[in-house]
Amino acid sequence: MQPEELAGKVAIVTGGAGGIGRAAVQALVAEGAKVVIADVDAESGEALAAQLGDAAAFHPTDVSDLAQVQAVVDFAVSRFGGLHIMFNNAGIGSSMTRLLDDDFADFTRIMNVNLFGVVAGAQQAARHMKDNGGGVIINNASIAAVNAGPGMIAYRSSKAAIAHATKCMAIDLAPHNIRVNCLTPAHIRTGITTYDMGPVLKYMQPLQREAQPEDVANAVVFLAGDRAAQITGIVMPIDGGATAGTSMAQTRLIMSQRAKSD
Repeated sequence: MQPEELAGKVAIVTGGAGGIGRAAVQALVAEGAKVVIADVDAESGEALAAQLGDAAAFHPTDVSDLAQVQAVVDFAVSRFGGLHIMFNNAGIGSSMTRLLDDDFADFTRIMNVNLFGVVAGAQQAARHMKDNGGGVIINNASIAAVNAGPGMIAYRSSKAAIAHATKCMAIDLAPHNIRVNCLTPAHIRTGITTYDMGPVLKYMQPLQREAQPEDVANAVVFLAGDRAAQITGIVMPIDGGATAGTSMAQTRLIMSQRAKSD
């Protein structure tokens, strides 16, 4: 039997009650870590913690509130004796409203959760890590951090800022033996991904496979472990090649339309 890769480590997963966060919590526990599930969804968070037993604990956390972020870090340290891994995963989506029609009613809330929540989580975790031998911070963004598109200006901007902030954090925290990396997943079925995956996979993603939350969780486990000891400041796509270029189906469609017009 393989040894548990993260045995003896303590992690916090924000937004850990569902979707990608839930998969990450389960994967980290499977690799031997103790995990704090930080989320505003108390019912789901407590149920997941109960399911995982002594290896997990729930703590109610709104990442847009700095005091609550500090509280969950303090809770992890007091409950499990330290903090080695911070997965800043919590995030909210937005409507597809185009710029000219946007009333910006949700702009501040999106920025507070998606961007401030990540920066605050990194800061509070790093303050503990720097005095305790270092650690790993992983920030979850989106394909929207890399690929531009119409509408969703607040959401797209927040995710792009996370990717850039991650690189800045990696440089800032390297002297303290803290590694910081960013994930940019795409087209994964979660609570904020409600569109039809069929056309997206066919025309926007070269790898014709629908991603699962576990695909992101596996990357979290890798980046959190010693096999990634030399990796910091990266932005890692988990997108079936969507940021690499268009799919063959889209190319064929374009060429067929061109042939019709000739």
